[in-house]
Amino acid sequence: MNIDLTGKRLVVAGGSRGIGRSIALAAAEAGAAVSICARGAATLQATRAEIAAFGRPTHAATCDLSSDADITRYIPAAAAALGGIDILVNNATGGGRSDDEASWDASLDVDLRAVVRASRAALPFLLAQPGASIINIASGSGLNPSPRNPAYGAAKAAVIHYTRSQATMLAKQGVRVNCVAPGSIEFPGGSWERRKTEAPALYNATLANCPRGRMGHPEEVANVVLFLASPLAEWVTAQIVSVNGGQGLVR
Repeated sequence: MNIDLTGKRLVVAGGSRGIGRSIALAAAEAGAAVSICARGAATLQATRAEIAAFGRPTHAATCDLSSDADITRYIPAAAAALGGIDILVNNATGGGRSDDEASWDASLDVDLRAVVRASRAALPFLLAQPGASIINIASGSGLNPSPRNPAYGAAKAAVIHYTRSQATMLAKQGVRVNCVAPGSIEFPGGSWERRKTEAPALYNATLANCPRGRMGHPEEVANVVLFLASPLAEWVTAQIVSVNGGQGLVR
């Protein structure tokens, strides 16, 4: 079965790099009109050009996802550009990698509150479309103890819990809500590529915990997101799907 999103309008909050970029490109290839946002204008426009190459309606806008005002401005603009919203993907992360106040602020503002705010802003548009859905991107760090990244892990755990609450609240209104929890994903310019040279001991220890002998690719996460967004997943809601190649099973 092929995933066909022809006629669907998909918004990726945090869509210029890595997993978000792969989701946006895969959705456009599957026939969807796509809007993406991010803070970095140069990367955003480069990704927009890649999406537009598929010949679908495309929209991109700079947006600080820690800002309620920016989100409130971006989501209606995306809906206007695409003619509506069928699918919202909440993908952003604030990059909180410690237990200090800055990490907690970044993780709560971007990893958690942006999910709540973008969902709230998109809901009127989603409710207007049959088969609408929200897909939140969490992390394996939200499913297990995260001693290196406690703020990030706690925020992603909250996203996982909120996903199931959202799904329960919106089920009778016809909006499905699911969550994807990736494991360690490596891509050019990403944190694991940097750690390969900056923190090789950590990189190698993490790699040793991946049964397949490699880390994941963003496209492998995007494939699962597209399934959850598609009519093939019409009876799937309130689910947390780990995409990690069995990471953590190695003993």
